[in-house]
Amino acid sequence: MRYAAKVLAMSLLAVLTPAGFAADKPAQRTAREALKPFNDLIGTWKAIGQPEGKLEDKRKGLWEESINWEWQFKDNDAWLKVTFDKGKYFAAGTLRYLPDKDCYQLALTTAEQQTLVFTGRLKEHRLLLERQDEKTKETQRLVVSLLQDNRYLYHYEVQPENRTLSRKVYVVGATKEGKPLVETSAEIGPFCVVSYGPPLTPITYKGKTYYICCGGCRDEFRREPEKYIQEYEELLAKMAKERAEKNKKQ
Repeated sequence: MRYAAKVLAMSLLAVLTPAGFAADKPAQRTAREALKPFNDLIGTWKAIGQPEGKLEDKRKGLWEESINWEWQFKDNDAWLKVTFDKGKYFAAGTLRYLPDKDCYQLALTTAEQQTLVFTGRLKEHRLLLERQDEKTKETQRLVVSLLQDNRYLYHYEVQPENRTLSRKVYVVGATKEGKPLVETSAEIGPFCVVSYGPPLTPITYKGKTYYICCGGCRDEFRREPEKYIQEYEELLAKMAKERAEKNKKQ
């Protein structure tokens, strides 16, 4: 009986140890993988912002800004860089993935050179980011809504301490430069050879043309072209195979 109990205890211990749980734990995503949902942001956007309030206040408070997103790489790390031209509230920033917390971090530099750090998660094309102001103790939210590959919105709201409701301060709507609001073709074109984002700029390697979406991807491609070409061609082969199998079933 003692031997059987000992064997049972050892078996339970093996199951309950962290190693026993490892098989059920999902593989940790890389920064590049986690940031792929934001690929459509890459490029330049024309944006119009307006404050919340009465219609007259909205009209008087309208402003225009230009927003540019691009990839950045260093060793095995990756992140997105954003810059604002004539931005009313922000000048620049970075969007990163925090693997230990499985969330995103958006650090923005204001026009007054103050850095605001928001963190949050992406759910159904909606990135909800929050921070707490040290002085006022209010919760500040920045919500990015990815509507289409050629349109997105972001709005800013505040929730005072000990209050349950938040107040929207302003909203900004952005449309991608050089892309119509209504697509006229459903054809799938090429992708950025590095990030698989929009194919904005051609780049040639050994006589063959590929596409990149930003300066960050251009520099990364030049650093390891063979690696990214191999991964890219494997992706295209996989997509072609899946499409062929889907067509057989139809």
